[in-house]
Amino acid sequence: MSGVFEHTILLQAKNQNFREFVLQGRAPQIVLAVSKKTMPNYKSLADLKGKKIGVTAPGSSTSIMASFALAKAGLKLSDVSLIGVGVGAGAALESGQIDAMANLDPVMTKLDRAGEIRIVSDTRTLADTKTVFGGNMPAGCLYASQSFITKNPNTTQALTNAMVRALKWLQGASGKDLIATTVPEGYLLDDRALYLDSWQHVKEAMSPDGLMPEDGPSTSLKTLQAFDETVKGQEHRPVEDLDERLREESAREREGLTDECLVMHSRLRTSPARSRRARTARTATRRCAIRR
Repeated sequence: MSGVFEHTILLQAKNQNFREFVLQGRAPQIVLAVSKKTMPNYKSLADLKGKKIGVTAPGSSTSIMASFALAKAGLKLSDVSLIGVGVGAGAALESGQIDAMANLDPVMTKLDRAGEIRIVSDTRTLADTKTVFGGNMPAGCLYASQSFITKNPNTTQALTNAMVRALKWLQGASGKDLIATTVPEGYLLDDRALYLDSWQHVKEAMSPDGLMPEDGPSTSLKTLQAFDETVKGQEHRPVEDLDERLREESAREREGLTDECLVMHSRLRTSPARSRRARTARTATRRCAIRR
């Protein structure tokens, strides 16, 4: 499944052995902003006490980001009301139903352009993300149960290869490429210029290679520990990286992927001498374990 990396930690805390195997986003791309209408005199995050904050859904990545920002400001979740507003986030803010919101582009760029919000915390770039979280914060990823990975190594590898190819394509894709051939019309919100502007805001946040940053798991765990009692007392135990040599598809298909917290990275190359096997993959695995 595709979701934020923190979900794997929360699942492990419930003794459900799920592992991330390819990273999609190396920054959350989430923006926390306050309404200029209901909070015209906003000065600091402490002013959010007693306010209604819109998130996409309870337990979502936007909820996690907002909860951490509040915790850093000394606020508890009981000090605010987190309200799931889904796709109606913009309307909820404009109508005054919420005082602040944590959401993503193109919604946030649209509201910022309209002068509706004041941005107070931004994780669309690597630098801003490190400022907010104190390190690299992994975001969207593909993850599965360890049993699925062990039983289905070929499927797991195929998903990894496909995702890394897509990530590499995105690194060089132009706005014209995205709009003309890739993004469904409904995602453009009837404003192609807005979508292109939003893409420039978040492009850096896309992983270029599918690899997990070395400090990513520990940053994610520390973030959750700031406000979630279910993961307090756990610690991150890194295990040495494995860097395997280039091998043929048949050899890779025989490999069992049984390492803990498996992260696979596929680098594709062209081999002119072997047209039917033009693509070979190099798999680098990183393992980590979350233990009490």
